[in-house]
Amino acid sequence: MNILGISAFYHDSAAVILQNGEIMAAAQEERFTRKKQDSSFPINAVKYCLDYTGLTLDSLDAVVFYDKPFLKFERILETYYSFAPSGLKSFIKSMPIWIKEKIFLKRIIHEELLKIQNYNKKKLKLLFPEHHLSHAASAFYASKFEDSAILTIDGVGEWATTSLAHGNGNKIEIIKELHFPHSLGLLYSAFTYFLGFVVNSGEYKLMGLAPYGIPNSGNVNNFIKLIKENLLDIKADGSIWLNQDYFDYATGLKMINESKWDKLFGFKTRQPEAEMEQHHCDLALAIQIITEEVILKMAAEIKKITGSSNLCMAGGVALNCVASGKLLQTKMFDNIFIQPAAGDAGGALGAAYSAHYLYFQQERKYSGNMDEMKGAYLGPEYSNFDIEKVCRKYKATCLKFDNFDLLANDVAQYIAEGNVIGWFQGRMEFGPRALGNRSILGDPRNPEMQKKLNLKIKYREGFRPFAPSVLAGDNSNFFEMECDSPYMLLVANVVKDRLNNLPENYHSLPLMERLYIIRSDVQAITHTDFSARIQTVHKETNPRYWTLINNFKEKTGYGLVVNTSFNVRGEPIICSPDDAYRCFMRTEMDYLVMGDYLLKKTDQPNWDSKDYWKEEFKLD
Repeated sequence: MNILGISAFYHDSAAVILQNGEIMAAAQEERFTRKKQDSSFPINAVKYCLDYTGLTLDSLDAVVFYDKPFLKFERILETYYSFAPSGLKSFIKSMPIWIKEKIFLKRIIHEELLKIQNYNKKKLKLLFPEHHLSHAASAFYASKFEDSAILTIDGVGEWATTSLAHGNGNKIEIIKELHFPHSLGLLYSAFTYFLGFVVNSGEYKLMGLAPYGIPNSGNVNNFIKLIKENLLDIKADGSIWLNQDYFDYATGLKMINESKWDKLFGFKTRQPEAEMEQHHCDLALAIQIITEEVILKMAAEIKKITGSSNLCMAGGVALNCVASGKLLQTKMFDNIFIQPAAGDAGGALGAAYSAHYLYFQQERKYSGNMDEMKGAYLGPEYSNFDIEKVCRKYKATCLKFDNFDLLANDVAQYIAEGNVIGWFQGRMEFGPRALGNRSILGDPRNPEMQKKLNLKIKYREGFRPFAPSVLAGDNSNFFEMECDSPYMLLVANVVKDRLNNLPENYHSLPLMERLYIIRSDVQAITHTDFSARIQTVHKETNPRYWTLINNFKEKTGYGLVVNTSFNVRGEPIICSPDDAYRCFMRTEMDYLVMGDYLLKKTDQPNWDSKDYWKEEFKLD
């Protein structure tokens, strides 16, 4: 049975193909078009999935879209009606788009598929599961659990903003839902906007900023009090009620009523690129603490309802790895699986899964692996010949290794010497995290590495933290976490015996001074609150990356490296060798490894050093 899943027309479009329930190929459209979070129909991603599997559109049993457009349209109309006459300007702006595009979605899907190849339109089955069912399916069916509680939290689907569900065998039952406009995801996005970041993109920056807040300070506690007294009411089961007097997303063109927020918190909406001040950090910490409180209550509620010892999570809020780490620490569940493509891209996978198991009633099979995601290495792979073509195109100087162990040994030495490595191997990752196939690597011991990566490689805000990739089995040597975290979706503290004694006035120091105080012997991946977002690297799913880190361990005694995504600020993660070389040359990376080839920056021909990428990629 061959099923194509699609997500599109909101943000982060993607395509996935299942064959007999197995994930064969998955990719986001942004990786091909080079437009961050591209929302257009995923023509390139669909082409890739078909090419990889050797399928045609006529050989598909179904094409499945990740939500129900008519149900979403109903929510839009009811919302405008409820808030009338407020929102007239937004209504006039949005209706032509809905009438022209969204209502006639079936026709649009057929038209877009015909751009790929001809097919028999009458025989093609189109299915439309609900948005949160797609999220739930993406997590549960990809997990190894036969029985699991399922928690999905995002901005909004059709009506649902949160769903509590139970998965058993090949069945999923949605038990409770929280409906629009009351949404934890939209609440977090509102603070993302107020603190000067881009909604639907900058939420992870807000999460990274929160540790610069001063814990238990009067400022943070006051912000928590103001939020709870004015913006939301948190119920015992984790459901929330948002005071719409303070928000504008339901019928307006902005997330918030800025004048009311300015008055409430005592400062104006921060402009992008403006200086980050302590009150910004404290407010980020306050909303992060509240988000964690709500998620823990929701998790406790679904635990009470299902009695399951397992939990699956999806939806954009599931990417809040700090909250997930706190949930893990409670030991409320024996096992937690978070869909690595938890946002809308993963909805394409969930849509395909829901058709396979719920519509076609297929028996669920278990592979015995950690999960069904194959390490999330589901995208395009390029051959040495493809790499050679790019080197010829740019007249690049490269050295080919016939023995990968020798290459890994040399690269490990370069990392230990303080060099920054662009690392391009195998199949591209599916989801927002680079997991060792499209990564930039550095030495976690180097106290200058975070600054170098942020300012000279990624060209992004200096406060942004970096994550470690650690050999599976070595994680407890560095972090207070015993379980695996293959998808970089859990945060844990660095073990205490690796931490340094800090000045008594540490938390009162200015933000950037605090950042550069040496906190541990793995400074580059130790955030200011002594935590790290961890990826455990498994030989079974990524032998080349594991071999590189193991070589680094043999040289240094440290079985981990700094891992950040291979891109500059505002750019999607690279996909092809051409993307890799261009990113390598316009940054201050020292070496590039593509497949079996090693390229040294100082050996390359001259490159136009102007910052054209700043024009090409918008601020994210």
